[in-house]
Amino acid sequence: MNSINLLGNSTMKLSGRFLIPCRNASFSAFIVIKHPNHHCLSNKSSTFGFKFDQINQIQAHPYKISGFQRILKDTQKPLCVFGPSCGQIRVNSRPFSVVSTKSRGLYLVASRVASNVSSFSTSVETRVNDGNFERIYVQNGLNVKPLVVERIDKDENIVGQEESCVEVNDDEKVGKDNLEGVRTKREETEIEKEAWRLLQEAVVTYCESPIGTVAANDPGDKQPLNYDQVFIRDFVPSALAFLLKGEGEIVRNFLLHTLQLQSWEKTVDCYSPGQGLMPASFKVRNVPLESNKFEEVLDPDFGESAIGRVAPVDSGLWWIILLRAYGKITGDYALQERVDVQTGIKLIMNLCLADGFDMFPSLLVTDGSCMIDRRMGIHGHPLEIQALFYTALRCSREMLTVSDGSGSNNLVRAINNRLSALSFHIREYYWVDMKKINEIYRYKTEEYSTDATNKFNIYPEQIPSWLMDWIPEEGGYLIGNLQPAHMDFRFFTLGNLWSIVSSLGTPKQNESILNLIEAKWDDLVGHMPLKICYPALESEDWRIITGSDPKNTPWSYHNGGSWPTLLWQVSSDIVTYIVLAF
Repeated sequence: MNSINLLGNSTMKLSGRFLIPCRNASFSAFIVIKHPNHHCLSNKSSTFGFKFDQINQIQAHPYKISGFQRILKDTQKPLCVFGPSCGQIRVNSRPFSVVSTKSRGLYLVASRVASNVSSFSTSVETRVNDGNFERIYVQNGLNVKPLVVERIDKDENIVGQEESCVEVNDDEKVGKDNLEGVRTKREETEIEKEAWRLLQEAVVTYCESPIGTVAANDPGDKQPLNYDQVFIRDFVPSALAFLLKGEGEIVRNFLLHTLQLQSWEKTVDCYSPGQGLMPASFKVRNVPLESNKFEEVLDPDFGESAIGRVAPVDSGLWWIILLRAYGKITGDYALQERVDVQTGIKLIMNLCLADGFDMFPSLLVTDGSCMIDRRMGIHGHPLEIQALFYTALRCSREMLTVSDGSGSNNLVRAINNRLSALSFHIREYYWVDMKKINEIYRYKTEEYSTDATNKFNIYPEQIPSWLMDWIPEEGGYLIGNLQPAHMDFRFFTLGNLWSIVSSLGTPKQNESILNLIEAKWDDLVGHMPLKICYPALESEDWRIITGSDPKNTPWSYHNGGSWPTLLWQVSSDIVTYIVLAF
């Protein structure tokens, strides 16, 4: 199982687990339906897929679909599906694929034509150490050509060594005009109108132009602290929503103005960080001038005002990822080719790739330097940063203009080398499943040699008591952190989800992560989705690791709290799996 990632597509999709109205054509990638007979169509190898011999069974049963009859009718076209032997199977008049999510009678429907999102997919070819990846080609931005999934090489981790392809006929091309036609055939629901109204009210303007959205828009909050500012990481899901709706101006303005802030002088106690650092957030302030006039200025925060005074390592990575998504969705590649934008990309990459004392290809950061911006024991090499770093490396490699005398050749070469080393490091040393846990239990310690098995001198006593009972037989995940003599076995949602989106994990690892999320749905989702990490730090662990942080009490905020904003990423991963499975 491989992934379509933001190197060349958008990921704004909803989860098949929730009965969420998904009637906007921009977000009609999939909906939830209920089978009248409550049949479970999944096989034992994966709870997200079904066998090709079940297609006839699926087609034989009626489905209750509300709100999408008009769209499905207009887009109903034949779909060609190739089985494991690449013998062509014709599925007549099926505009979508059906996947069960347990025996609760809920099924995920992935519309192949009504979705804007699938139209923005593009090549996820990796040029370094990626012989096992798949490529998805959709050319020319919105003028989409047929979707073809092509296997480059078999991966030894893929179950059964099966090859599968999906091909959409020429008459299923979905261009911008087609998408607009689908969009205009229905009106937005009241829920959708309310959601867009709230998002529009959160828009911040600068010199009468939209520039982003505030982190939180609560008129009753008398002390908003910095939540009334535009955060780079927080704006990304809003930006994708605007892009999918065809409103690219606000995203373009955001990218260019934050780029200007990159060059600002930033100091903390008379010390300045390296060039290329992007701000965590910024605020539009009115500065008084003469004659009762005011001038709007942007006031950035590079960490000098933040709680804990921590510089945001992830801001520059998110900026690069959003820049790539903007180009792929809008087709406006001229923006990324501008000299100032190319310089900004190079400054961020040079800052991340700078030589230091570290012996690992992963980025070394302090606690609180990413989405978890308070003390939570993630200092070192947290998975979230590594997944974003890997994605930004791949995006930068695609966007950098290489020409004689540009100085980009050496940078691209360094990016290629780091991609290869980083992917191996994460896949090999961060991965845990039942097999790996049993290996750790048998580790020898204090090994002094270049060919040691226990390279990080991990003591088996570090394995927490809850892990063996929690991890499923068919699942696994990437641990939260890895340092000498230390493995953080907590499940961090964003890092694992983004590892799937970016293809940082192997196909088998990506599938295992989804299997674990499915098996532990009640723990990770429960009544209020989606927990940022699991389990929470409690008792003495909470007191020692968080410093008795009152905001990060067990199952609150960053300490196992629920963050619904993570849903767009977990839903993206599930639909990615569906597309590649068929």
